Amino acid sequence: MISTRAIVLALTLSVSPMAMAIATAQTAATTPATAAVETRTVGQLVMQNVPVTPEAIRERLIQYTNTRAASFQDFLPDGGILISTRFGDVPQIHEVKMPMGARSQLTYYAEPVGGAAVRPNSGGSFVFGKDKGGDEFTQAYLFDRATGLAKAFTEAGTQNAGVRFTKDGKLAAWTVTRNGTAVRDIVIANPEQPDSRRLVYRAEGGFGIADLSDDGKTILLGQGISVNYSKRWTLDVATGTLTPITPDLKVAYDGGTFAADGKSIYILTDEGSEFSYLVQLDLATGTRTRVSPAMGWDVEGFDLSPDGKTLAYTVNENGLSKLYLQSTTKGAKAELVALPVGTVGGVDWDPASKRLGMTLSTAKAPGDAYTYDVASKKLTRWTMSEIGGLNSASFVEPSFFSYPTFDKVDGKPRTIPAFIYKPKNASASNQAPVIINIHGGPEGQSRPGFSSTVQYWVNEMGAAVIFPNVRGSTGYGKTYVDLDNGFKREDSVKDIGALLDWIATQPDLNQRKVVVYGGSYGGYMVLASMTNFNDRLAGGVDIVGISHFATFLQNTNGYRRDLRRVEYGDERDPAMRAFHEQIAPLNNAHKITKPLFVIQGANDPRVPISEADQIVAKVRNNGGQVWYMVAKDEGHGFAKKGNRDAQREAETLFFQQVFGTK
Repeated sequence: MISTRAIVLALTLSVSPMAMAIATAQTAATTPATAAVETRTVGQLVMQNVPVTPEAIRERLIQYTNTRAASFQDFLPDGGILISTRFGDVPQIHEVKMPMGARSQLTYYAEPVGGAAVRPNSGGSFVFGKDKGGDEFTQAYLFDRATGLAKAFTEAGTQNAGVRFTKDGKLAAWTVTRNGTAVRDIVIANPEQPDSRRLVYRAEGGFGIADLSDDGKTILLGQGISVNYSKRWTLDVATGTLTPITPDLKVAYDGGTFAADGKSIYILTDEGSEFSYLVQLDLATGTRTRVSPAMGWDVEGFDLSPDGKTLAYTVNENGLSKLYLQSTTKGAKAELVALPVGTVGGVDWDPASKRLGMTLSTAKAPGDAYTYDVASKKLTRWTMSEIGGLNSASFVEPSFFSYPTFDKVDGKPRTIPAFIYKPKNASASNQAPVIINIHGGPEGQSRPGFSSTVQYWVNEMGAAVIFPNVRGSTGYGKTYVDLDNGFKREDSVKDIGALLDWIATQPDLNQRKVVVYGGSYGGYMVLASMTNFNDRLAGGVDIVGISHFATFLQNTNGYRRDLRRVEYGDERDPAMRAFHEQIAPLNNAHKITKPLFVIQGANDPRVPISEADQIVAKVRNNGGQVWYMVAKDEGHGFAKKGNRDAQREAETLFFQQVFGTK
């Protein structure tokens, strides 16, 4: 059982007045007079009812939490590459001069540094993004490799995204969003002269820059309305004229880049199909010509070579990535690139159109940077990220399975795709406890990549870990994505109930020791599962989760609200508001009698801390057992290693208590 000693303990060691105020306010706001809450503050973490981690657990976790990954960012003009990796508390940008060569760190900040893109014709200067404390008010910086100096060229106090350069590198365009609004300013400037910023167009709702023409005269804009509905426009930089270039159909578009001659664009769409594919769209006539062949899976990303002759694109085949090359010549066939089985991200051509850079990850190895030479068909590894001194042979690979759920398709039970990582010693006589890890989004997809956390749960705790892709997940067709919208919200929760039914049929899994775990929308799924299946669960871990859709929609940052209303339903509509009230975990919290662990970033602009505070208060007022961890320097999830380590330690203790193991 989780400790409920009837005292309130505030550790004063290294506690600032602000931290004490937060701890005191949270304790007062979330705790009835009869409940017991231990509050302690360590660094930027305020923890309630979270025990101190024994040294033995911390020591064993150290190896798993010190695994690293490296991601390819861009090619440098001298033949090297830029990568992102962590050798301190947060990821930073590094340079690697040759394959498997030493990495040289270039940025040094207390906050994570976002992706880097080299500015054309600049000698290797690059742009990167950085926010503060996870607030997502990202500023764009230009790093001069000659001087080692980085300078912000965006307006302080705003959110900036989608920086695109002209071919000569003299101009950049990007979007600017101000707090609490859905307005996106499209601006253009010389990044070396921030005062040269000028407004090109002020767009209302969901706009982003897909591409900037080589001459800087035209911007390709995307407008996202929902996961299955978007539009594309061209914006004349000189006149500010916005012109629609896609038909008025309820279909999805993704990405977009100008062809070499500027007369057409390449873009992904699902028009007339369950899955996304690559088309070429003639800007003068609007004619759309299919480029990629029908594959029965989504084309998830692409890049056009600078010479305009070759397209590289990745296909998501049931969570695994396949990379294809295809000439832009009419009638050309797609050529499959031989790669290790895993996931591929960040595919990018070099300026000479001879090599591709990418990040490769497998279930048993973290992501690393690679290049692929098109002429020689040679794949070259550039980095080898550490795995904490662990033996990769001990890592467990997932197995794919599907399980039947409550409804039918063509007269047969609908099946839900899922992956399971299972301990090697699990058996009927040694049943494994189960962690159901539910992805966020909700338009996300669990894919079989590397996770040191999952490997720890499996190898050190003996738990089976299941990743279900419940209805609403991407990767399985647009009909599947739409199955959880609006009034169908709880159908995805029923998919978790069906998974519990499946677990009960497995002789090597312990149906009495099942924990639900998830972040963001996955956090909502945790809370909803606990209110619907409380008697079948041992506990739940809710990370930055939604506890009431109506309050979430009222309080989330304005730049996300309209998009989320399409998915979750508009709380301003009386019928939808009544439905939100009916299904809200907050309003059904009296059904939660099993232990709950809530983890939250204080600066989260997406799912604000009020969502966590209110569910913690309600469950405690009902006499429930709640651990609560708040990081004052984090946003939508923990990004800093020290905080992540503390989270992993606390999760381990929580699992041990609910599973009854040590």
